[in-house]
Amino acid sequence: MTFSQHNSDNNGPLQGVRILDFTQFLSGPYGTQILGDLGAEIIKVEAPAGDLSRTVPPHFIRGDSAYFHTINRNKKSIVIDLKSDGAPQLVRRLISESDVVIENFRPGVLGRLGIDRDEELAANPSVIWASISGFGQDGPDRDKPAYDMIVQALSGSMSLTGERGGSPVRTGLPVGDLAAGLNMAIGVLAALHNRTITGRGDFIDISMLDCLVNMLSYQGTYYLESGEVPGRQGSGHDAIPTYRQFTAQDGRDIVTTANTERMWRAMAEVLGHPELIEDPRFLKNGDRLRNKEELWAIIEPAFLTRPAQEWVELFNEAGIPVGMVNDLDLALSNPQVLHREMVVRLEDADGTSVETLGNPIKLSRSRKDTAEFPPALGEHTAGILADVLGLSGDEIDTLRLTGVVQSPVGDDATIQVS
Repeated sequence: MTFSQHNSDNNGPLQGVRILDFTQFLSGPYGTQILGDLGAEIIKVEAPAGDLSRTVPPHFIRGDSAYFHTINRNKKSIVIDLKSDGAPQLVRRLISESDVVIENFRPGVLGRLGIDRDEELAANPSVIWASISGFGQDGPDRDKPAYDMIVQALSGSMSLTGERGGSPVRTGLPVGDLAAGLNMAIGVLAALHNRTITGRGDFIDISMLDCLVNMLSYQGTYYLESGEVPGRQGSGHDAIPTYRQFTAQDGRDIVTTANTERMWRAMAEVLGHPELIEDPRFLKNGDRLRNKEELWAIIEPAFLTRPAQEWVELFNEAGIPVGMVNDLDLALSNPQVLHREMVVRLEDADGTSVETLGNPIKLSRSRKDTAEFPPALGEHTAGILADVLGLSGDEIDTLRLTGVVQSPVGDDATIQVS
């Protein structure tokens, strides 16, 4: 089955949208996987060494890292040596046949390889181009390298993470990378919609730092209004003292978000302290906030009188939001998570399979029903060149023999195009 035939069987709201994806590692591939899950045709352009995430230890599936498999389903891989003499011409042809180009090179890198963004957009005015970088395409820091933890630190978000009075802590999730991928995908969707109206493409400039500064949310606005610098947030909330973590009798942690007066009253009843409801120190949330240390001194010991699961059941019965602090073994076996298909198994034609995380975007009418196994390095090189550019087998073989493209690892035979 050829690449275009295979892709024509896909569905999803982005069916028919072709994306040329130069991204690697996390931010870009995470964003393009979202677009692929929505039905877009993702042509993943890799260097001969492959996306660097293919080699991240410690877990591997058929020679490629589990890290790579997490963020590269529903994609086709073509290997192009961008440093080779014939690469710019080939890339330009692929751009002219694409709706969207996405890259996460540092500013200026593609230009030095002979692929000038402004020239390509002038030649293809309907193409949408998205760039992800640490600091954006302009400004004093545009040329600096950046990784997730760097932007967590610079954005201020790391200063909010950790126990009160303790050292700043990187979040357990790579939120800088993930936020950049999400915002890129949103930008692409907006630009695609605008193109249906105007016929024109657009350039989308995504900065990881911008994304995390935006995600400071109310904490950022609080500072701008008050001038007060917030500290580490721990597992609580600056404004709601009953919105936090508590430890139960069995040593397990639960969280509750009793953030209304009704919830507070129900919480006091469930904990066996109904007298707190009329206590003038705790009448309203403002009172409880001013006297939070006194409040905690009463309710923390109360949580130590029952195991965590009992508290969860009691809080649920009383209509108080509550949740167990799950390790990943419990989180990924949660019946609700499984029901929502947030753990999925991908299977390749050779029987190789991998369990990974599902697509959270649930569409009732245009959902993409199938998910393709992440591609082997260069797996679709010949098919893409034949079906997208219309190259003959001889032309493809010449590109391979001159080092411009690469066929799958270990394939020394002449490329055959179906």
